[in-house]
Amino acid sequence: MISPNTFRRVLYSVLGLSLAIYACTVQAADESTKTNEVKIKDITLKVPANWKSAPPSNSLRLAQFEIPAVKGDKEPAELVISSFGGTGGGMAANISRWVGQFAAGKDRKVKVTQGESKLGKYVFADLSGTYNKSIGPPFLRKTKAVPDSRMLGVILAVEGKAYYFLKLTGPTKTVSAAADEFRASFGANAKEEKPFEQ
Repeated sequence: MISPNTFRRVLYSVLGLSLAIYACTVQAADESTKTNEVKIKDITLKVPANWKSAPPSNSLRLAQFEIPAVKGDKEPAELVISSFGGTGGGMAANISRWVGQFAAGKDRKVKVTQGESKLGKYVFADLSGTYNKSIGPPFLRKTKAVPDSRMLGVILAVEGKAYYFLKLTGPTKTVSAAADEFRASFGANAKEEKPFEQ
């Protein structure tokens, strides 16, 4: 039979362990929900703290981030922000270009909506299928076919300024897991979006 003192010691140990586990869980949750404000020319994005900023890999990019791969994916996703001054060729032309980066076929899915955030009006392209990923310098136009990919592309029209292009690409699971945070980064609301009208 266990003595009352022994029982109390065991109980306190179990409670202490439980509290420690709870504290670690809360801390991990807090870290995963923290955001950093990142100013990129005319826009300020609220980017999750675990999205790793990286030096732009070419002169066409203003900023880029690596999004950690979720369980089941081997590669991380990548967020790229660009602006070319003015409209950068227009919304419809850029959406068509993005759609063309996915191989035509029954596995290609395309959904394009439009909305308005505090930063400006935007068009949101949700594409999935086999992505023809750019390899090497852009002028070489070399690509590699990557199945089971997804792209969330945004054209953000900042009034009186320029269009900003935000492109999140990578494995489907990882991009899907980051979709809500991506929208939140520039203040978008999926429930208020409507089908895109050219």
